[in-house]
Amino acid sequence: MRLLYAFPEPFPLARARGVQVAHTLTELARLGIEVELVYVPNPPLQPLGYFGLDAPENLRLTPLSRSLPWPFARIHSNRLFLWRLQERIDAAPEALFFVRHLKLAALLRQSRPGRKLVYEAHEVFSDTAPPAKRARQFEMESQVLRTATLVIANSQATAERLRELYGEREIAVLPNGVDWPETLAPKDWADAGSYIAYAGSFFAWKGVADLVQAASELRGCTITFYGGDAVQLARERARAPSAGAQLEFRGHVPQREVMRGLAHACIAVLPNRDDPDSRYTSPIKLFEYMAAGCAIVASDLPSLRAVLAEDEAVWVRPGDPASLAEGIRRLAAEPERARRMGERAREKARGFTWRGRSERLAGLLRAI
Repeated sequence: MRLLYAFPEPFPLARARGVQVAHTLTELARLGIEVELVYVPNPPLQPLGYFGLDAPENLRLTPLSRSLPWPFARIHSNRLFLWRLQERIDAAPEALFFVRHLKLAALLRQSRPGRKLVYEAHEVFSDTAPPAKRARQFEMESQVLRTATLVIANSQATAERLRELYGEREIAVLPNGVDWPETLAPKDWADAGSYIAYAGSFFAWKGVADLVQAASELRGCTITFYGGDAVQLARERARAPSAGAQLEFRGHVPQREVMRGLAHACIAVLPNRDDPDSRYTSPIKLFEYMAAGCAIVASDLPSLRAVLAEDEAVWVRPGDPASLAEGIRRLAAEPERARRMGERAREKARGFTWRGRSERLAGLLRAI
C-alpha cells in the first residue's frame, strides 16, 4: 500500500497537528505502509528530527513550496501547493490521498475526483470558522464528507456533529495519541504545588488567560507554561498578578523539552473554555499529561470526559478562574491523592499510544 500525505503548511510545525502528523506517519511507515509526506519546508528545522523522530526506510519526505518565486515569495496559497503537487500525484497513480486540511481536500476532490481520498477531521469548520466564512466552509465540508472514500474523526463529538450536518455516513473515530515513556524520574509529590504545568497553544479557547488569573489565588505555587508566541507571551505576562503563584513562561520549545518538563510536573492543567473548538478537540496535551503521570485539573467538558472518568481528574467550571484556582489548590493540598491520580492516568495512557492508534488506522486504510 502507498499513501500520499499532503501537508500544505510549514513543517515541522510547533503545534498539535505537527506532532500528530509526525508521529502518525512515522508509525504507519514502521507498520509497512509506503508513506510519502509532501510538505512546505521550514528550514533550518528537520521535519522529523524536531520531534525527536527518525524517518523509517519507507517514509519519503518531499518538500514542496506553496509560494510564488522571488520577489513575490510572501504570496502563498493552497492552490499553488496543489499545482506543484500534481507531479507527485502523477508519479503515484495507485496511492491513497490522505489530508487533514479541508480546503486541500476539496481541491483534490475537484482536480482528481476518481482518486481515493482519506479525510481526517479534527474539527467541524462550519461551526468553528468565522461567521463570514461559514457558508463557504459548509459547502467544502459537505463536498468532502459526501465524496471521501474514508472519513476519520478525532472524537465521537466531531463524528456526531459531522453526521448531523451532512447526513449519515460511516466515520471512524480515532482519538489522538502519545509517545508513552517507559520510565519516569520520581516526582516531588510532597511539594506538588511547586510543580504545576500548562502545555499547549495560547488561543483564547484554551483558557490560558483564566489560568493566569487563577494564579492570584495560588500563593506558594509555581506554574510553568510551555507554548505561546512572542505577542501572546507578552500579553499574558502583562496580565500576571502581582501576588499569588510564581509564573514561568518558557514559550515555544521542542516537543522533547515539553515532555521533560511534564515528567517533573506533579499537576497539569487543561483549562479549556466552552467554545466550539473545545467541543471537538482530542487534546494531545491531555494524553501527554497522562503519560507523564501528572494529576490533572481539567475543565468539565464532554470532549475531556470522553477520556477521563469522574475520579481521574479534578473537574472545574470552564471559563471560571475562581473554580480553576480552587481545583488546583485542593489537589496541591492532597499530595497522596494527586500521586494516585497521576499513576492511574499514566496507566490509562497506555491505551492511547501513537503506535496503537496507527495500527487501527492501518487496518482502515488496508480495508479500502
